[in-house]
Amino acid sequence: MEFVWSVVTFIGDAVEAIFGYVEHHHWIFALLAGGYVFYLHDRSVHARFDALDKRVDEIRKRLAIEY
Repeated sequence: MEFVWSVVTFIGDAVEAIFGYVEHHHWIFALLAGGYVFYLHDRSVHARFDALDKRVDEIRKRLAIEY
């Protein structure tokens, strides 16, 4: 039983150390999260422009066929 208790306390101490690190270095994680949000936004903007380019190409093809 003492071994189980030592494992539980070790896990608790590890979690506490992780929370302490995050508390003191939260700006690192904020930069990472902000960069990831910017990356996702950039991808969505590029996807929208790609879809718009495809529509313009289809319209140009249709106009070329009609003439």
